[in-house]
Amino acid sequence: MLQGHDHAFRLLVEKYRNDVFRTVFAVLRDQKEAEDAAQEVFMKIYTSLPQYENQGFKTWMTRIAVNHAIDVKRKQARLREEVVEALEQGTIGTPRDSVENEIIEQDQRRLVRKRLNELPENYRDVIYGFYIAEKSYQQMADEQQVQVKTIETKLYRARNWMKKNWKEDDFS
Repeated sequence: MLQGHDHAFRLLVEKYRNDVFRTVFAVLRDQKEAEDAAQEVFMKIYTSLPQYENQGFKTWMTRIAVNHAIDVKRKQARLREEVVEALEQGTIGTPRDSVENEIIEQDQRRLVRKRLNELPENYRDVIYGFYIAEKSYQQMADEQQVQVKTIETKLYRARNWMKKNWKEDDFS
């Protein structure tokens, strides 16, 4: 079988077809995708037979199936993201609309920056770090040489300050 004899491989496919299908279906959750992926898995198994080292054939085969199914799922997710991006870019509208939207967004960003300066100084750095710079609690704690709990407390108090002192209308 390791020499890649076609008849022996056909028997192997017959024996493990359902196992491979169930494995890839568990990851992909789609009948058609799982059927296609199972065929691709057997092609990978066939080409990988020379590397097989007698260490539990079914386990080895299952590992190939799982890894392939995960790759397919990742590829599908990337494809969906690309389609969504293309749709979003397509719905922007006329060049005049996009210029108008950009000016509105710039104006909102300017307003938010101005309002950030109104925050008490001890809150400003955590609000900016978390919401604008998108840093994690851990990153901010390391930078400020404090405990993560301190960052959590500062953010909590900063949010409360904003709720008391600002209205949503202030930002439109």
